[in-house]
Amino acid sequence: MSQKIRIKLKSYDHNLVDKSAEKIVKTVKATDAVVSGPIPLPTYKRIFTVNRSTFVNKKSREQFQLSSYQRLIDIYSSTAKTVDALMKLELPSGVDVSIKV
Repeated sequence: MSQKIRIKLKSYDHNLVDKSAEKIVKTVKATDAVVSGPIPLPTYKRIFTVNRSTFVNKKSREQFQLSSYQRLIDIYSSTAKTVDALMKLELPSGVDVSIKV
């Protein structure tokens, strides 16, 4: 097989992303494939500004921030055993996984 597999992890919690990346790296190394990563990608921050009051006190505002964390893992010289191990792997529900072959 020996194709390059790229796995991209996204989550709003950095602990979930780090733990799932560590779990992926352990399973891939157990199947004797070469792993590059996890590489931290830039954090995407969305900031929302909301008025505290409905129509009075325009200067009184509140800010909220939503951060999304991303990690990138490249797998080289993969075999069918590596792909099977990745398919059986259970990751937390708060992590979005995208795989490109």
